[in-house]
Amino acid sequence: MDSIMFLLNGFSEVLTPSNLLIVLVGSLLGTLVGVLPGLGPTSAIAILLPVTTILDPAQGLMMMAGIYYGSMYGGSTTAILMNIPGESSSVPTTLDGYPLAKKGKAGTALGIAAIGSFAAGIIGLIGLVLFAPFLADQALKFGPPEYFTLLLIALLILFNLTGFSFRKSVIMGLFGFLFSLVGIGITTGTPRFDFGLTFLTGGFEMISIIIGLFAIAEVLKGLEENHSLKKHVKIKSVYPSKQDLKQSIPSIFRGSVLGFFLGILPGVSATITSFLAYDLEKKVSKYPETFGDGAIEGVAGPESANNATSSGGFIPLLSLGIPASPPLAVLLAALMIYGLTPGPVLFEQNNQIVWTIIASMFIGNTILLLLNLPLVGLWAKLTEIPFGILAPFILLISVLGAYSVRNSMFDVIVAIIFGGLGYVFQKYRWPIIPFILCLVLGPKIERYFIESLEMSSGSLFIFVERPISLTILVFAVIALIISIVLMKRTKKRILQETGEQMEF
Repeated sequence: MDSIMFLLNGFSEVLTPSNLLIVLVGSLLGTLVGVLPGLGPTSAIAILLPVTTILDPAQGLMMMAGIYYGSMYGGSTTAILMNIPGESSSVPTTLDGYPLAKKGKAGTALGIAAIGSFAAGIIGLIGLVLFAPFLADQALKFGPPEYFTLLLIALLILFNLTGFSFRKSVIMGLFGFLFSLVGIGITTGTPRFDFGLTFLTGGFEMISIIIGLFAIAEVLKGLEENHSLKKHVKIKSVYPSKQDLKQSIPSIFRGSVLGFFLGILPGVSATITSFLAYDLEKKVSKYPETFGDGAIEGVAGPESANNATSSGGFIPLLSLGIPASPPLAVLLAALMIYGLTPGPVLFEQNNQIVWTIIASMFIGNTILLLLNLPLVGLWAKLTEIPFGILAPFILLISVLGAYSVRNSMFDVIVAIIFGGLGYVFQKYRWPIIPFILCLVLGPKIERYFIESLEMSSGSLFIFVERPISLTILVFAVIALIISIVLMKRTKKRILQETGEQMEF
């Protein structure tokens, strides 16, 4: 009941002209970037993150949430119209979405994707309201050993989600952790690893590195690939017929429930749940032979699971400070940039901000449904813009964003250097997400490890002597095994369907 009251107070904050405008702009910007070929939710958040830094924390995070949901909506457009999945989680959507588009039912596929995403988002947010405060309350019983164990094991599980070799993920994670050590020491309060250079005393600015690795690197990658719509797909009405809705509603419900509950579990990504939802729809269908040739259920189920998993991922993010996907890893960085500490104390120390953000997600999902159906033709036209025209604008926003945080040219140089590194990493298939995760979570892991050793007088056995810590370890081992099995299966499916390996 308290959660409902807090949520209603959050709605009262969001339902003001200025905040509604913030949510609207964020949703539109997210969709705008999300529909551009080759740019997914992670890139959208990274590109537009600097835009939000001029706002106060509540408004900035409301806009970031709108950008996240908008980009998730926009990702289905290129998957259906161009057979280009911006994220690996969109691969199942292409299997029937693109055949529908070739049959002249692109509008129907896009409409069902939008309706499914809306329904899944609302179901996921209801689950967030019910589960997140409870989990945060339980997590208040954790001490430094429990937090260290939880974060370390979560990193290992998340490393397995990158779609790359586990060895490469660990190497990139260690690389990110080393960069997190530069600057003022957490326990000593003195500069370290600055090599006598004053501009390194403050450490590396997260926004600059994120902009470089995602925004600038994506520009370089996009210029090389030059994604643009080769064929003009005629879009008729985006409003599904009664028959289409009748076929899709059960699929939307099944995909939403499956995606949400699996999305809460560590190690189960939106990619996994999308494929599981697709397989489920094929198994329960009376006409499984139609899948792969334009079955509307093949769009409704995976798209719903994808968005429900994204909503479910906010539960461990807000309650425990653990991101369950690459976009949420960037959102974790955004929360910390705004001075908020994701985890159980977030609901105590920043109660009003948190519930305002959650309320804004309900409003944002509704705005996206109301806008995306009539504007889908416009979004489709944007896919025809050559990337060479878009690239200078993205670069301009990126450079200005990197400079604006600390008014420092050093941050611009860092963004450019990491842009080049990000391009090289992607080209030679070295995962970027482990680097970001360890860069963001590195200071917290270091602090909890030192505090744990202080509690035990230097004994490492403290991590297995405490019941909660030991329980986390046992659960994590089971989750890691499940994650590895599901990931291998999913990677094999992606390779079969697309002929290439994709980053998760």
